[in-house]
Amino acid sequence: MSTTVTVLVVYLGILAALAIWSRRETHTLSGFYLAGKKLPYWVVAFSTNATGESGWLLLGLSGMGYAVGMQAYWVVVGEIAGIALSWWLISRRLKRLGDETDSITVPDVLAAKFTDKWHLVRGAAVLIIVVMVTTYVTAQMVSSGKAFSSFLGMEYETGVIVGGIFIIAYTFVGGYKAVSYTDVVQGVLMLLGLIAVPAAAIYASGGISEVRSSLAYQDPALLDMFAFSNMPAWIGIASFVAIGLPFLGVPQLLIRYMSARDDGEIRKARIMSVIVLLIFTFGAVTAGVAGRALFPGLEDSETIFPVISSNLFPPIIAGLLLVVVLSAIMSTVDSLLLLASSAVVRDTYQKIMGSTDSDAVLSNYGKVLTVAIGIIALLLGIQEPRVIFHFVLASWSGLGSAFGPVIIGILYYKRVTWAGVLSGMLGGFIVSVAWLAWFKADYHGLYEAIPGFIAGMALTFGVSWLTSRKNTRRSM
Repeated sequence: MSTTVTVLVVYLGILAALAIWSRRETHTLSGFYLAGKKLPYWVVAFSTNATGESGWLLLGLSGMGYAVGMQAYWVVVGEIAGIALSWWLISRRLKRLGDETDSITVPDVLAAKFTDKWHLVRGAAVLIIVVMVTTYVTAQMVSSGKAFSSFLGMEYETGVIVGGIFIIAYTFVGGYKAVSYTDVVQGVLMLLGLIAVPAAAIYASGGISEVRSSLAYQDPALLDMFAFSNMPAWIGIASFVAIGLPFLGVPQLLIRYMSARDDGEIRKARIMSVIVLLIFTFGAVTAGVAGRALFPGLEDSETIFPVISSNLFPPIIAGLLLVVVLSAIMSTVDSLLLLASSAVVRDTYQKIMGSTDSDAVLSNYGKVLTVAIGIIALLLGIQEPRVIFHFVLASWSGLGSAFGPVIIGILYYKRVTWAGVLSGMLGGFIVSVAWLAWFKADYHGLYEAIPGFIAGMALTFGVSWLTSRKNTRRSM
């Protein structure tokens, strides 16, 4: 057994132990989906970051640094701004509202303030979550296939299957508590890897000046943050910075805020989260930029992180770095599986269909659905959508555009109505998807979350204002 495989087996053993330790919390819906709302700040902080970044960070974002050079640092700016705004504007108010309304899911929060006898708000939220999460998880399965293939020489399809089985298994056994504590282990590994790999790449290149010389020789535009060759610079910058915009609304992160023990834990978690995310994103882009100097001409830029790891480190460290990549993937997939499962069991079966089954029965249904959704994504991942970066961004922007504006409306606008929430959610989602499908290419690649978020905000606040005025007149 190779050293890399040995390291991998030990890592998976640790995850299995955490899943078994967490089983006691999985016998109720709140326990299975929110760990009983008892998590300390350091778990919430690392879980938020690890969940938000995924295989996109280590493979997609490092690949972007490799492909476009210094321009990729605009993504770092956008992500730090986005996560900071999410923590300071959303987290504490959402936690308070979630506790007051006994909410377990984001659709719970959206529906809590309104009388919606047809469950339109909740139903639309469930539909968007299931569609986008399936796409998102598929992208992570692709990441696992690339990781196993690059590090172990395993067939791509085999890598997808092996990675998918482990992720589905420990999520099924341990629920949200296992997911959150494994996120801490995975987040720490990601942090160490994103310090070690770019540092090693810069050192092997002969220092920062040699990296710059190599990039200048290949293409001077790689050193210019404003050199967007295929679009106006302002569109390129706005699009890269706007990648941080969905932090305000993606449900897999909002759930983290709701799972915190109390408001004091959130206050401490937000500082740690922003610092760690800065290291994550800056390290990933720098690894790609320095990797371009060392290994020019890669056929697939999204393999640069494993290429650096395999070539510059001894086998045991390379094994650990494979674990780092898998950590990024797993820390997102497990959370997304729970998100989709909760949308079906809690929001559809219990709330919309009115099931009176006990919590224990419902949590068992949740476990079965977690496995089913994971298998669907695994089968789709075998088909290999090749570009992780853009595949993940489509899902990220769809979720952010659907839920970001309506969450802001519910938390900050006293006159928000169910009609405003429904139209804002659907409008933001539809505009984001439509822009990606039909308009993006004609507008120099403007990132779809920008028009999606604008449409969602306009509809949430505009329709709420109109319907609240109408209701006011009726009551006079």
